[in-house]
Amino acid sequence: MSRYPFDWVDAFTTRAFGGNGCAVVHGGADLDTDVCTGFVRETSLVECTFTGPSDVADVRVRYFLADREIPFAGHPTIATVAAMRARGMIAGGEITLETGAGLVPVQLDGDRIAMTQIAPDFGAEVDPARVAAAVGLSPADIIAPPQLVSTGLPFVITVLRDHEALRAARLDLDGMAALATAIGQAGAPLMEPFLVTLQGATEVGDTFSRLILAPPSPPEDPFTGSATGAMAAYLWRHGLMPGESFTAEQGHWLGRPGQARVSRLGPVEAMTGIRVAGAGFVLMTGEVDLPAAMD
Repeated sequence: MSRYPFDWVDAFTTRAFGGNGCAVVHGGADLDTDVCTGFVRETSLVECTFTGPSDVADVRVRYFLADREIPFAGHPTIATVAAMRARGMIAGGEITLETGAGLVPVQLDGDRIAMTQIAPDFGAEVDPARVAAAVGLSPADIIAPPQLVSTGLPFVITVLRDHEALRAARLDLDGMAALATAIGQAGAPLMEPFLVTLQGATEVGDTFSRLILAPPSPPEDPFTGSATGAMAAYLWRHGLMPGESFTAEQGHWLGRPGQARVSRLGPVEAMTGIRVAGAGFVLMTGEVDLPAAMD
């Protein structure tokens, strides 16, 4: 067993118990995958990060769900940088992270932490009926062609007609399996559809979203930074969002309101990146004893 410093950070919020929580284990990037996923399950959070030295960036960050490692995640990036800043580990107003999705530059300006996600990768459009079956809705609830989009982690971006449809959504595991098969992801981990409406949860917001999760993760993600980047790229690509920036909201119906400011880098037809900015609140700080590998 070894002792590691850790911080529990609520991301995309300026207050305790808002946004989305993430536990950041400093110096734990070399831990065994089973230890990392076990730690996530122990916290009951959606994701946790483990940091370590990097030869190509300021720090290496590994991202874990309760059952697997993923290349990148948004709210844990905000949480990781907020934790490092609180510990005095960042000199200046910027830092670059080495992730499984490539290098992620992050700028710091007061409470604001802005990560630049990679240029969007637009995959195939998906049959609305397949997506509707996966989230317990009617195809008529979907008002634009769903599409697989990634700015570091792929999501099927799905625009719903209104908040009523968004609230009614329920994950159907058989429908998810059929969706994965239909888009060639059978047998590979596929993130659940990211559901978005073109109306904020508050008067400040321009969009309001949900990500309903499959076990062993918690039932719903309070705020999803990686999907927010992919969603923003989709909305600009399909002409559904005017201007070069907007405010995204998520988590309000869970009692964990979160907010991000999203900006486009480059023209719509040739986006070079998506910048997602939010705050991070360090809720807990301490140490954790973890084995290097599971017995």
